Amino acid sequence: MNLSENKTKNWNQLKPNDSWALFKIMGEFVNGYEKMSSIGPCISVLGSARTTPEHQQYRLAVEISEAIVKSGLGVITGGGPGIMEAANKGARNGGGTSVGLNINLPFEQKPNYFIDQDKLMNFEHFFVRKVMFIKYSQGFVVMPGGLGTLDELFEALTLIQTEKIKRFPILLVGNEFWSGMVDWIKEVLLIENKINLEDLDLVKVVETKDQVIDCLEDFYKKESFRPNF
Repeated sequence: MNLSENKTKNWNQLKPNDSWALFKIMGEFVNGYEKMSSIGPCISVLGSARTTPEHQQYRLAVEISEAIVKSGLGVITGGGPGIMEAANKGARNGGGTSVGLNINLPFEQKPNYFIDQDKLMNFEHFFVRKVMFIKYSQGFVVMPGGLGTLDELFEALTLIQTEKIKRFPILLVGNEFWSGMVDWIKEVLLIENKINLEDLDLVKVVETKDQVIDCLEDFYKKESFRPNF
């Protein structure tokens, strides 16, 4: 069997499953929209699932999230361990809204203990989950993280840059971690005309919880809280 025959055989076998999968995807969207639209304005706190409770970044995520809910906003996370757990913990400590958008993975990511049980959602599809982050977050606080964190970060930046969604604050926490990426964006992407100069203003690097809150408050003195599309 040549490559063309093998390709056609395997591709045709997928057609029925593809069609029925749409209903499951639609169900995730409907459930997510219904739940998230009733929660109110929230800030998403993103970061590594591998960060341990002993780490300074974990403690800082707790402090930032507690300050966010005390300012009157809720906190959304990806629902798992590490920075996600820290952010939900901070929201719980502050007596505020603690949302978890958990993803079902082969290695069984379990929702963390600090999510409000009526605000825990489980997703099969990363892209549906990302839509919930993008549509309902009034800001991204991005702690150090890996590929998943970068995926969520650059998805938001792309949609804001292309005006598919309204602009919201995107705060990168930790200059030591983020400076290399920011420098590369300035020294390569900007110099080679891959982005515009104003695109650099879409993110801000901060260090402390006070700087996070100040940035959020400054932005929303001029803007209203609403879904992003």
